[in-house]
Amino acid sequence: MCFTYTIQKLDKDIWKGTPLPVSYTSNDYYDISIRRTADGFDIPIQKKRFEKPFTHVPEDGDYPDKLYEDWWENAEAYGIIEDGQLLAAIELCPEEWSNRLLITELFVGEKLRGQGFGKKLIDLAKSIAVERKFRVLMLETQSSNVNAVDFYLHEGFTLIGFDSCCYTNEDLERKEVRFNMGWFPNEQRR
Repeated sequence: MCFTYTIQKLDKDIWKGTPLPVSYTSNDYYDISIRRTADGFDIPIQKKRFEKPFTHVPEDGDYPDKLYEDWWENAEAYGIIEDGQLLAAIELCPEEWSNRLLITELFVGEKLRGQGFGKKLIDLAKSIAVERKFRVLMLETQSSNVNAVDFYLHEGFTLIGFDSCCYTNEDLERKEVRFNMGWFPNEQRR
């Protein structure tokens, strides 16, 4: 039996607060070293191997990813649903003051992984960014989530910044640094 999955807009009244079980395991990480020099800073970023695989699974004390959080004003979510269950989703939120479109959530469940649905969701976000004339499509990922970073690079995103104390004051030591990545509709930045 062959199923055809379609991406549809997710009604905020129905899907608000829906938790997304975003987790990952990685064998590698992007190591960031920040060194002060006489002329400024030297910040090499180099892919390295974890001693043992790193797994990120939100715990009860963490704030799990959810759709339509109150702080994402004017967010829109799109997803793939089967029998009332969310199999994949992307949430977009315009940042009007800077003319940027943020991908605030991207989730592809186990059932759909490796079948191109992440690319389809990213392509939808790109088309919305172009159609609405945003200057950049941005997202956040982690230096420890090498599969995600490499996926975004393959999709034309580039590293546009990082935050070395976003999650804890030990993000550099934990090898889980926030990476900000961007895709620019009107330029090729690779």
